[in-house]
Amino acid sequence: MSDSLQRAKRLSQSRLSPIWIVPLLAALIGAWMVWDNFSSRGPLVTLDMDNAEGIEAGKTLIKTRNVEVGHVESVRLSDDLSHTVVTARMSSDAGRMLNSDTRFWVVKPRIGREGISGLGTVLSGAYIQLAPGKSDKYQDHFDVLDQPPVAPPDAPGLRINLVSQVGNSLSAGDPVTYQGYTVGRVESTDFDPEKREMRHRLFIQAPYDSLVTDTTRFWSASGIDVQLNSEGVSVNLDSFETLISGGVTFGVPEDVTQGSPAKQNATYTLYNSEESAREGTYDQYVEYVLLVDDTVRGLSRGAPVEYRGVRVGTVVSVPWHFTAPQPDGLNQFAIPVLIRIEPQRLESGEDINKKIDDQEVRQRFEKMFKELGLRATLKAGNLITGALFVDLNFSDDAPAYKPMTFDGKPVFPTVSGGFAQIEQKVSNLLDKLNNLKVEPILSSLDKTMQTSQKTLEQVQQIAESVNAIVSDPATQQLPGSVNDTLEELQNTLNGFSSGSSGYRQLNDTLKQLEQLMRDLQPVARTLSEKPNALIFDREVQADPTPRAAP
Repeated sequence: MSDSLQRAKRLSQSRLSPIWIVPLLAALIGAWMVWDNFSSRGPLVTLDMDNAEGIEAGKTLIKTRNVEVGHVESVRLSDDLSHTVVTARMSSDAGRMLNSDTRFWVVKPRIGREGISGLGTVLSGAYIQLAPGKSDKYQDHFDVLDQPPVAPPDAPGLRINLVSQVGNSLSAGDPVTYQGYTVGRVESTDFDPEKREMRHRLFIQAPYDSLVTDTTRFWSASGIDVQLNSEGVSVNLDSFETLISGGVTFGVPEDVTQGSPAKQNATYTLYNSEESAREGTYDQYVEYVLLVDDTVRGLSRGAPVEYRGVRVGTVVSVPWHFTAPQPDGLNQFAIPVLIRIEPQRLESGEDINKKIDDQEVRQRFEKMFKELGLRATLKAGNLITGALFVDLNFSDDAPAYKPMTFDGKPVFPTVSGGFAQIEQKVSNLLDKLNNLKVEPILSSLDKTMQTSQKTLEQVQQIAESVNAIVSDPATQQLPGSVNDTLEELQNTLNGFSSGSSGYRQLNDTLKQLEQLMRDLQPVARTLSEKPNALIFDREVQADPTPRAAP
């Protein structure tokens, strides 16, 4: 029976079942997808921000030129809780844009000096803008800017640095103007606590960068600048934008050459005003000390030093080292004033930068002190404000010059100013008035007043008498009587007028009288020749006999 049974034979299968093809293929596809996803992943960057306003993990995009180049993966606080750390995944081809010059900032609605920007993000949400740099140094950790940069790093133009003292209030985005036209912007500002100075970074866009040279001066533009000093009133009005927010303006001072084009990252000084920028050109000077016996009220720092109306220097300090010992022989209460004589003010063009020999200038002034009587005087430059300036001129009656120094500085000789002279004359006049014998004058004046009083009383009595005469009725009737007499006289004269009977009678009488006078003439002649003719007869004389002819 066992032989009749047949054993089953075990056969081995040499090929796989077709059922395994599907999972194997799925595994291969999955591995390829994992490899493709890993190989297509871009670099991971870390962004530091003050706050994460508008930033959401998985939603906020990173763009450049409105093209998506990455997205935010996570948002968290820093370990010290001082800022926000944002981790973002960039696209595979974005690695070449990440270097030390790359800049990031958040694009969102903003209202600034240039208007409203970022309105497109009101509906779509904020995003992070990337500005690629051109540096060769790779970097994956960045600080996000608070404000969009003024210009990209590769923008054509000029970048310069300004250094100023504390007090110039500038901020990123403020305009840089030239003759009122905006040619650039302030990129950044920071304060150096060690040197106690402000540092500003400016960008001047092309083609206006050619306006900046090595002789250019920069000063703050406050919009409107009003100055009232010894030189009068000056008003300077800049653009409307600088009137609101301020800014920087620049130019080449008058009588200064244009100079050579400025270099990238050159450093300049930022002055407070155009006037101080112009004054900064005169960097060569000779210092003197004025020992003023008069009042210095109205004399301030920056006041001009003039020679016959031409400015040749500047007042530096009022007073200067007041407690220092003064030279012997002078008023111990004289007020020291430090001035600078700036010979560059008398030069122009290229000569303004010529090196000045200080010793030669001092020798020239010493000669004018000794031989010509050059002296300094305080004079009023503005009657409204009472501002003073230092006037240099020659004085004929100046005392002899004696060289001296004050705290190591040579002394510029001075004379009293016009106000001091007037004060001295008034003082002398008052002294003379005090020396006058006033009591005899007052006594004589009192007697004169008493005599005048009596005279006035007599005049008053005469006036009362005249008034009584005028008030008398007889006096009042006198004009009528005089009038009647005049009328009678007129009537009498009318009776002797031509053609009247009285006139004819008078005329006949006069004729008779004339005839009588003619008749009496022989009698008068006879009486004249022989007064006794009325008593004795007149002798008859014989007729004269004519002479015979010879």
